[in-house]
Amino acid sequence: MTQPKKLFIKTYGCQMNVYDSERMAEALGGNGYVEVGSPDEADMILLNTCHIREKAAEKVYSELGRFKGLKSEKPDLKIGVAGCVAQAEGEEIMRRQPMVDLVVGPQSYHRLPEMEAKAGAEKVIDTDFPEEDKFEKLKSRPKAKRGPTAFLTVQEGCDKFCAFCVVPYTRGAEVSRPVERVLAEARDLVDRGVREITLLGQNVNAYHGAGPDGGDWSLARLIRELAEIDDLARIRFTTSHPNDMDDDLIAAHGDCEKLMPYLHLPVQSGSDKILKRMNRSHDRDSYLRLIERIRTARPDILISGDFIVGFPEETDEDFRDTMRLIEEVNYGQAFSFKYSTRPGTPAAERSQVPEDVKSDRLQELQALITRQQRAVQDAMVGREVGVLIERPGRMPGQMVGKSDHLHAVHIQCDLAPGSLARVRIVESGPNSLGGELL
Repeated sequence: MTQPKKLFIKTYGCQMNVYDSERMAEALGGNGYVEVGSPDEADMILLNTCHIREKAAEKVYSELGRFKGLKSEKPDLKIGVAGCVAQAEGEEIMRRQPMVDLVVGPQSYHRLPEMEAKAGAEKVIDTDFPEEDKFEKLKSRPKAKRGPTAFLTVQEGCDKFCAFCVVPYTRGAEVSRPVERVLAEARDLVDRGVREITLLGQNVNAYHGAGPDGGDWSLARLIRELAEIDDLARIRFTTSHPNDMDDDLIAAHGDCEKLMPYLHLPVQSGSDKILKRMNRSHDRDSYLRLIERIRTARPDILISGDFIVGFPEETDEDFRDTMRLIEEVNYGQAFSFKYSTRPGTPAAERSQVPEDVKSDRLQELQALITRQQRAVQDAMVGREVGVLIERPGRMPGQMVGKSDHLHAVHIQCDLAPGSLARVRIVESGPNSLGGELL
């Protein structure tokens, strides 16, 4: 029998890239590849890249440089670059790193098997935005058992054109997968052991997939249909834009039992001036009113956010506006970053805030977020929550799972992964909770 070829994939960035890497591995499985955990044993190395952070491309080139020795030792080793850096850099990757055999953008990875077959004999590049549905072109997922949680991409691309963001240029315009295809993939995941599905999209709440009735379905309607799948216990979605949180989706947080009480809703800044310069199309007050409506629908919901510190022209007063907004919302979790330029985006050409000022502001903001996060966790002590068991913990007899609010919870129990448990929280640690079975 022919020995399987070995594939090593390194994934950078967001959950959507994690999902894409899974699908690329499945696609290459049709060419005889199995995944391995180390580049040293691989017959093909694939970097699935992200372009959202500063110097993302340089980090990819640096990583590729580490593989030169491997390529010298194994001339038949194939090296590929996928994802958003591949889309943005294209031919430049081939020019700067001639050992790369293939480059594929995030909208073309369904063509990866045929590209891999040609790679080695020739250099192969595909950074098109093809008309065909890449999800339909991919082979069906293999029927192996899955862990209790899974990502499912339902929407890609972005039409918002925020001044700091490259996504519209690397992922293209907003497009939503048809309802029946999403439902079919969700049922397949559940058949293989998945109990919780997180719906993914660059602007997932802008979802408007073609429904079986001939009309476009909203994300709320899709969620309610997914909730009818018997063994699917939990539904989440990320990432959302404030402008696309419609009345029906807000209502779903209150009336759909399987939709978890956690919402990631990035605001980026608390200053109206900066929000306008970011081209965010919402202001501080509209965001705060939206949070109030969501909490009215689901009072126990945990709100998570994103913040960019030191955006061009941000003054001390603009930053204070952001801090005041954080204090008012009281986030249970948040992600914050110093602004970094993206070539080709409008903000890259503007007057930049000094690095030391950015660093000082980020440190102050993260300290506030950390205090809020810890206070929210501490307030969970004594409460009863649902926990989806995911894996063994580090201590003997310990299992780890996620609460309804996405907190990591450690429990002494012998429940198998995929079990749902009612747990009383008895301890709050720096980044997790301790619980006991009820």
